[in-house]
Formats: sequence, structure tokens, C-alpha cells
Amino acid sequence: MNVLIIGSGGREHALCVSCKKSENINKIFCIPGNAGTNLIAKNISIDVNNFEKIINFVKKNEIEIVIIGPEKPLVDGIVDNLEKHNIKTFGPNKLASKLEGSKIFTKKLCDKYKIPTAKFGIFKNSNDANNFVEKCNLPIVVKADGLASGKGVYICNERDEAINAIKEIFDGKFGLAEELLIEEFLDGEEMSFFIISDGETYLPFGTAQDHKRVFEGDRGKNTGGMGAYSPSRLENDNLNNKIIKKIINPTLKGLKDLNANFKGFLYAGLMIKNNEPFLIEYNVRMGDPECQTILPK
Repeated sequence: MNVLIIGSGGREHALCVSCKKSENINKIFCIPGNAGTNLIAKNISIDVNNFEKIINFVKKNEIEIVIIGPEKPLVDGIVDNLEKHNIKTFGPNKLASKLEGSKIFTKKLCDKYKIPTAKFGIFKNSNDANNFVEKCNLPIVVKADGLASGKGVYICNERDEAINAIKEIFDGKFGLAEELLIEEFLDGEEMSFFIISDGETYLPFGTAQDHKRVFEGDRGKNTGGMGAYSPSRLENDNLNNKIIKKIINPTLKGLKDLNANFKGFLYAGLMIKNNEPFLIEYNVRMGDPECQTILPK
């Protein structure tokens, strides 16, 4: 079979390496790919946001399955567009992708389905957000609602930092912002928990920990990722069962109630405190760099 992988990062290179091991795969294409993928696949220069050109390429090259690497095409509905043309696609549709595309959507889901997460407030303007900050215990976390390439989260130890974060978000640093999220700071250790799903059933797919903040000792701002290791040193059977029961299962039920069964990789970013999991955020694809540590295993 012929396979197309969408994306251009280290994650997509890791996906190519894994696909290359399958005897069932004849050709691997990457849109647009990178120098690493070019050694084991054929890179194709098409904009990942041009769904019409991608669909035409898939049909012309008899591609049997498309694997979506990055989040933006998923959030923008690439799966819905491909499936309209009966193209088999590995990744969630546009509605299910709101788990990553809107932090506020996920927080409301957590609230409705009693998924453990940080206490939060949703704000539509700077004045209300600033007034809330004045009354909060520090530190607090200020988050842009939409996609921000892993950089739209501010951990604020001072009120001035929080007020500046609110200003940057509403001023459009991460695109048009109609709302933002402010939540309590959870003290613990981060862990990434992955599942793989066909839309009906799912299996756990490993754990990892990535390091987002720049500078030694995690003193700087969040980046898109400064490296990762797998498995997480926190992983144990008791914790895994809690994550599945308290976080994964109710999330999938919530999506099913919205008529959006989840297909693809689902990545729960968690804070672990006293062996209890709290959801920080969801990603609706394999992480980058976590993918590079999980797939080789």
C-alpha cells in the first residue's frame, strides 16, 4: 500500500521510520516532509493547508491511507475533507480536534464529565481578567484559547506577569482572541499519556515526559519542546488505571455524546500529584518531540 504522512517535523520523520518497517507498505510520501524524511520517503512540496491539492495528489498516486502529524490541519478539518472523498485517514475530525483547538472547549468538557483538572475561569475581556487576577492566589496560569504551538501558556508568579500575559493574548499574539483561560497552578510533576484509537476501541500507547521551559532549571518561558524521554518515571499500573478511568474514558464518552468518536492519537498532558492525575491539556496527535521517544520502542 501507499501511505501519505502530513507534516514536516521530527515527529513525521519518526512516523516514516516506523512505517518503513512494515512489509505492507510500498511507498511513503511526505507533505512537505524534511531532510530526514527525504532519505526514506518522497517529499512533496504542497502546502499542508491546501486540502484540495492534497486530495488530488492522494487520488493521483493511489494512496490508501493518510496519517496526519501536526495539529493545525486537524483543527482546520483536513480529516473531514479527506473522508468526504472516501480517503482513509488516521486522525480525528474537526469536532473531536477541538480538544486541542480550544482549551475552553476542553475545560467545559472536564466540568460536565467531572474530569479532574485545575479550577478555572473564562474571560472575554482584559478588564474582567485583570480584576480576577487581583483577587487570585499566586502563582496562576494564563492560557490562550486556541493553537499557539505550545507557547500560549504563561505560568505567572507575579500579578504584573499575569496582566502582561492577558494583554499579549488579547492583543493577538496568538491570533484573534475572543476569550482566554485563567486557572490555578497545579503543583506536581508533568506526564504525557498516549492512547491510539480506531474510533471504536482504543489501546494505551505509552507515556513520556517533555521539557517545555527554556533555560536550566525550567526558569524560562514555554517553548514548543526542549526534549523528551519515555517512559515517564511516574508510570505505574495503579496510576495508569486512574488515568484511564478518571480522564480518558469520560473524555471519549463526552465526544461520543457529541457524535464525534475519536480516531488517531490522543495525548493527555497531565500533572501528577500524590499519584493522582489532573488534566492540563489535550493534544489530538502524537507529540513532537515525544513521538521520537515512543515510536522507536
